[in-house]
Amino acid sequence: MSTYVYGITRADRNLPAPLEGIGEPPLPVRAVRSGKLVALVSDAPAELKAKRRDLLAHQRVVIQAGGGGPVLPLRFGGVSPDDDTVTSVLEQRQERYLERLAELEGKDEFNVKASHEEEAVLFAVVSADPELRSLHQANRAAGGGTHEQKLAFGERLARAVSVQEQTDAALVEETLRPYAAAMRHGPEGTGWLANLSFLVAREQRDKFLEAVRRLHEQHEHLRMQVTGPLPSYSFADAE
Repeated sequence: MSTYVYGITRADRNLPAPLEGIGEPPLPVRAVRSGKLVALVSDAPAELKAKRRDLLAHQRVVIQAGGGGPVLPLRFGGVSPDDDTVTSVLEQRQERYLERLAELEGKDEFNVKASHEEEAVLFAVVSADPELRSLHQANRAAGGGTHEQKLAFGERLARAVSVQEQTDAALVEETLRPYAAAMRHGPEGTGWLANLSFLVAREQRDKFLEAVRRLHEQHEHLRMQVTGPLPSYSFADAE
């Protein structure tokens, strides 16, 4: 039977027991040891799908195991042919994994997504650009303006908002980066201008969150969404 892998940690850790993993009923989690490392694994279900129940179970194992020290979490779906293969990987990559665990010690991941409050950013860019402001006022005085005038204003406004998005993405990164030990860019997506993951030392957590709060206070057109503390998926490099 294939082996499902949740994460990797140091072998000298006292791990919580029992741990219940994915599957219905939940499969028991066991330890596969090699040298100074241990992998948390269970049997892999015959049919592995990203069901909410199993996603949460995977996350729960990683979080519980991380209560007493760092864990290199694997993302959902990590399947190995068998326990012997897991043992072999731990042996081959032992030094690399131990270095990563040392870097994660005492730190957690926070994900920050920044987006614009639409009405607020439109007001901000028009207010900051004299030509845009004049065009807007002229169109209003003309009862909205001609189709061509509206089109010209809309195109100029869209360019100004795009520039503001780039400026604000850089601002978020530059403001929060000093409070983190490391930072990674997340996948781009519609709806936000920045998707960043930060590895934050626990003694820096309050300062980091305060910096996020100040960003919104000082730039009201910015909407900040913070998720964390999280297992350090973005910084594990354990696959």
